[in-house]
Amino acid sequence: MATYREAGVDIDRGDEFVHRISPLVRKTFRPEVIGGLGGFGGLFRFPAEKYQEPVLVSGTDGVGTKVKIATMLDRHDSIGIDLVAMCVNDIIVSGAEPLFFLDYLATGHLDVAVAESIVSGIVEGCQQAECALIGGETAEMPSCYPPGEYDIAGFAVGVVERSKMLGQEKVKPGDVLIGIASTGLHSNGYSLARRVCFQEQGWNPETRVPELSGSIGEALLTPTRIYVKLVKALLAKDYLRGVAHITGGGVTGNVPRILDGNAQAVIDRTRWSPLPLFSVLQQAGKIEREEMYRVFNMGIGLVVVCQDQASQDVLTVIAEHGLQGFLIGDIRSRPPEAAPLIYAH
Repeated sequence: MATYREAGVDIDRGDEFVHRISPLVRKTFRPEVIGGLGGFGGLFRFPAEKYQEPVLVSGTDGVGTKVKIATMLDRHDSIGIDLVAMCVNDIIVSGAEPLFFLDYLATGHLDVAVAESIVSGIVEGCQQAECALIGGETAEMPSCYPPGEYDIAGFAVGVVERSKMLGQEKVKPGDVLIGIASTGLHSNGYSLARRVCFQEQGWNPETRVPELSGSIGEALLTPTRIYVKLVKALLAKDYLRGVAHITGGGVTGNVPRILDGNAQAVIDRTRWSPLPLFSVLQQAGKIEREEMYRVFNMGIGLVVVCQDQASQDVLTVIAEHGLQGFLIGDIRSRPPEAAPLIYAH
């Protein structure tokens, strides 16, 4: 007689996983959360009384082939931070406060210890973002994923008062651009980074190069920085005109997303020094400079736009949050047929 377990799916193991992560998940609960895990949907009482015209902002993302690095190192406790970061950093660019988060884990064979480690990272990310983890899904699909392989996806929902939304119409010529330091590659460009490191150079995750303080694997696995608390602090002081999350497409591709057709960003690349990991990849892969800025964040994980007279105050708030900020450029009127972003150097 055939059983689900013989087909590769163990329901009891899944139940054990839910039981083990429930105490972790409860650490993220906000007062608006109703109930706990185990229902068919996560319940969250929307605080409508706090808003005149609330706008919900949603985002979904994964961590791409960075999961391959976690698997190679057999370290899975930070990949969940990446997952939360990639979603909440996207929704804060609208000025939204993240409210809750859901995750999806797909694997060929559910390793409860690995899955629990992944969720512990998601919990840490949600705590950093001050949002609740209210649900998720774990799918065991032996015919889709080889042993030891998995993928994760995340979903975040936030809210912003419509009158306080950030958007292209608020970014004006005369404003300045402030870049906020990243921790490394964050969760973008890993297909290229892995090719350079492990195929072209023949390195392994334990390989050490002089420019890095640790191994290449440790550098690549550094979790994505979550900017929620900083952006909320800047919004509270009404400093921001726009925010760009530097994800896939790098600085070159993401800053133009917050500009209308009349604005042009001019960025001076001499204003900051990219982390050593970027020069290691560029030299090892013989990657052209413009390609680096089109693929990687190059040490800038977030760009905020403010009025020139507020720039020093913004830099002070960034420093108070233990982060590095750099005045990297300004907004100008865009000439006809000109590119939305140019580099001064």
